[in-house]
Amino acid sequence: MNRGRLDVFLAAFDALPLGAFNGTAAGRRYSVIRQDLACGKAQKLEAWERGGGDYISLNLYRLASGVLLKPCEMPEEKVIRFVLSLQLME
Repeated sequence: MNRGRLDVFLAAFDALPLGAFNGTAAGRRYSVIRQDLACGKAQKLEAWERGGGDYISLNLYRLASGVLLKPCEMPEEKVIRFVLSLQLME
């Protein structure tokens, strides 16, 4: 991922609240959990489509050498698109 796109992704990811919340992405509704681990050096996001079968899971590591995005058994592009399009529901 190029630096500009990484910055946009990180800004969108960091804007998401910690804990459980509901959101929409690509016209679908999701239940989402975002967690900070290892004093914020690692983060996890999981999302389950409500009323559907889609599932999103990623780990994000903030290392001295840079940021490492590790999707869980899915393409990196899928998790990037999800985070960039995710909108919180009231």
